[in-house]
Amino acid sequence: MQIASIIKYEGDNSTFIWKHPTEDFNTSTQLIVHESQEAVFFMNGHALDSFGPGHYTLETQNIPFLKRFANIPTGGETPFHCEVYFINKTVQMAIKWGVDSRVQYLEPTYKFPLSIGASGEMALSVADSRKLLIRIVGTEPVLNRESLIYYFRAFLMTKVKTYIAQEMKTGKINIFEIDEKLEDFSSGIKAKLDTDFLDYGVNLDRFLVTVISKPDGDPQYEKYKELHFRQYADIADAELRQRVGVIEQRTKAQQMIIEAEGIARKRATEGYTYQQERGFDVAEKVAENEAVGQFTNMGIGLGTMAGVGGAVGGLVGGALNNAFTATGEPSNAVPSRFCDQCGAVLSPDAAFCEQCGAPLKSDKVCTNCGYMFLRPGRFCPKCGAKRGNFE
Repeated sequence: MQIASIIKYEGDNSTFIWKHPTEDFNTSTQLIVHESQEAVFFMNGHALDSFGPGHYTLETQNIPFLKRFANIPTGGETPFHCEVYFINKTVQMAIKWGVDSRVQYLEPTYKFPLSIGASGEMALSVADSRKLLIRIVGTEPVLNRESLIYYFRAFLMTKVKTYIAQEMKTGKINIFEIDEKLEDFSSGIKAKLDTDFLDYGVNLDRFLVTVISKPDGDPQYEKYKELHFRQYADIADAELRQRVGVIEQRTKAQQMIIEAEGIARKRATEGYTYQQERGFDVAEKVAENEAVGQFTNMGIGLGTMAGVGGAVGGLVGGALNNAFTATGEPSNAVPSRFCDQCGAVLSPDAAFCEQCGAPLKSDKVCTNCGYMFLRPGRFCPKCGAKRGNFE
């Protein structure tokens, strides 16, 4: 009978539980438990003491349960027989999982039957060493991640498929939008699986759904897929057309402003206003009137032009003057004068235009005093010089 002097485990990190091959010890044996490990003693099928990280001598005071079961006396080196299991407490990452058949459920948005596949990764760790040893390991010497997944395979297939269907229904997750909701979808399934794993002494530290296999190519699925994406395409197209319309309206408005500014600059350069321009247009229309030679119709045309401004007013005044002369009115009346700048009718003795302010020219100037002769007469109204002195 070989009695171990040192008990420890320094194997790979993918092993969950490892049984020490030696089963005969004495009270001077050294037990070494590394960080992230736990050691559990079994005797006669019963889980006795457990030890966390540290260095122990298997003395009676350190293993009270062992003393009670094996009747080990105190003092001296007393041999005894038991089993020691080392439990790896680290989190085992990147453990693959996947359903063995497609999950059947009713799509919650469009209400059509659907079948999908799912796979991903999970992370596990030991939560309760004794429960795991009793419920899964039994008498097996090793429990690694492959064997653990093998034990959990049927359990996972049943639970995961059920929870996937439930989560899709209760969460009202659209199959065409599930990729953007995988994080919440994974969290919902993990919350349902946590209790199931803890029943076996295992922590489900992480559960991720990374792939959802959709039934691409299935006629019914493709029909609803086109319907789903078409509604967003139509909305986007309508919004685009609306924005283009707004841009076109703004462009036209800006174009009108630019054209108006150009016309205003042209008027300013050529020395007339908008009102004067409109007056010219009205005068042109009157001139084109077929009956413009008839005095009655001329009167109607002139009445139409009554409010168009000084320029047309000048034309009206001239026309009236000619009309009165032609009908026998006294010819010695003061002739009407018009502004050379804007065409407005001038007061008889005005030196500046009342409409645009331009200085006025005179037909006669007194050579004696320089006064502009505005009215017909024989003498200068300012200095009294005879008419012969006027140029």
